[in-house]
Amino acid sequence: MTNKPDIPSDATPGEPARRRPSRWLPSLVWLIPIVAAIAGLSFAVNSWYARGPTIDITFRSAEGIEAGKTKVRYKDVDIGLVKSIELAKDRSHVIVEVELTSNASSFAVEDSRFWVVKPRIAASGVSGLGTLLSGAYIGVDAGRSQEREDSFTGLEVPPIVTADTPGKQFVLHAGDLGSLDIGSPVYFRRVNVGQVVAYDLDQDGKGVTVRVFVRSPYDSFVTTSTRFWHSSGVNLKVDADGLKLQTESISTVLLGGVSFIDSPHLPPGQPAQDDAVYQLAGNQDDALKVEDGPPTSAVMYFEQSVRGLSPGAPVDFRGVVIGAVRSIGIEFDRSTNSFRLPVVVDFYPSRLGLRRSGEPGALNADEERRLMDVLVRRGMRAQLRNGNLLTGQMYVAIDFFKGVPMPASMGRSQGLDEFPTIPGAFDELQGKLADIVDKIGKVPFDAIGRDLTAALAGMRETMASADKLVKRLDGQVAPEIVATMEDARKTLKAAEGTFSADAPMQQDLRRALQELMRTANSLRQLTDYLEENPQSLLRGKPKEER
Repeated sequence: MTNKPDIPSDATPGEPARRRPSRWLPSLVWLIPIVAAIAGLSFAVNSWYARGPTIDITFRSAEGIEAGKTKVRYKDVDIGLVKSIELAKDRSHVIVEVELTSNASSFAVEDSRFWVVKPRIAASGVSGLGTLLSGAYIGVDAGRSQEREDSFTGLEVPPIVTADTPGKQFVLHAGDLGSLDIGSPVYFRRVNVGQVVAYDLDQDGKGVTVRVFVRSPYDSFVTTSTRFWHSSGVNLKVDADGLKLQTESISTVLLGGVSFIDSPHLPPGQPAQDDAVYQLAGNQDDALKVEDGPPTSAVMYFEQSVRGLSPGAPVDFRGVVIGAVRSIGIEFDRSTNSFRLPVVVDFYPSRLGLRRSGEPGALNADEERRLMDVLVRRGMRAQLRNGNLLTGQMYVAIDFFKGVPMPASMGRSQGLDEFPTIPGAFDELQGKLADIVDKIGKVPFDAIGRDLTAALAGMRETMASADKLVKRLDGQVAPEIVATMEDARKTLKAAEGTFSADAPMQQDLRRALQELMRTANSLRQLTDYLEENPQSLLRGKPKEER
């Protein structure tokens, strides 16, 4: 028996028979989508593993930020991308959603800082110029905290100092900010060693707190003996000592600045710790002045004008500043119905050579007051003096004066010791001038004027008489004088004729003199002969000689 293949019942006669394969195999057409699906799944898995945390950053505006384009960079390395930007419900700010990379998850900590990097011009200089071509991006300063955070408030300006910059920050307290700003330089011996990084008002509103950063290794120069002061701009001061002009450098004129140095009056200090607190003085003189300790206050009453005297004016003792004026006021004295000008001053006993409180042998308050009583009884007084004729600035001078009233001790007023005063030298001069004017006013100028008028009338009469006398002399005496002068002239002319060289008298006199000379010659010859022949006086002259 022969086996025949099974022929389907629906087969048409004459058509080939179709058979099902015994095993089904997939077609090569399906291989491509399968491979693509596997590759996509692998890419998704890799993207999921490479994906980092998502954080929200709040900015005032989204200027320069675009979703899907703006990147997050740290040291010019991309560590994230902006995914979306939303406006807050109260429309006061925008919320930027940023997706960080997996290797940047350490940036999602609470002390990290974010800001938009774009072209800026600030006190510290020009920054972000590279973004003119590449576009703005979000910069980040990595925090050091271990606490995770996913919501941040972005900075509106870039930080001056980042966390990875070596150095220390210090806190300075001042009465006002002056011309300081973020980025203002910090100087040590005129070398730029840091910058101002932040400032804010104190909680009580009575001052400001300034944070400065000093780079390493210069931060080691900040010690417990260091003093800080404003070196901002141009410090122009006009007081009783004259005009003073100080400036640190040209940059401080434009940007302001802070300077520091160790006080020469203190022993070397230890290096300061981070966030150490200091007082920011107004100028170098105030910062480096000797610590005077607590002052002793007193009030002085002046009855003269205090124009030119201002708070802070020096209190001087023989050229040494021992204090300063604290305040100036005005009071009405009902007992005398007059005004007085109280000037409150602060003395520093240490500047008078007295030991400060706490030192061995220091005087207490009662001993200081008794000492001042002794000095007052010896004639110590306060006086206003002009310290600068150009500016009119005045100061309080304390010295010993002679001939002043001697109170038994210092008084007491307004809860302070009352220090006695005397008028200023200028006021004394004004008083003396007033006395002179008063005495001049008492002179009887009217009577003197009448007497002077009478004297002038007598002088006029005298002058008239003198004029008459001159005319008489000119009419009577003058002709006689002229005749006398003519006679004298004739006499002189006759004498001149008599004594002239060719006058007869002169010729006769000349002949007489000649005869006299011949006679004298003969006598000389006779004398010589008698000396040689004295016997001739008895015998006569010999015949042979005759």
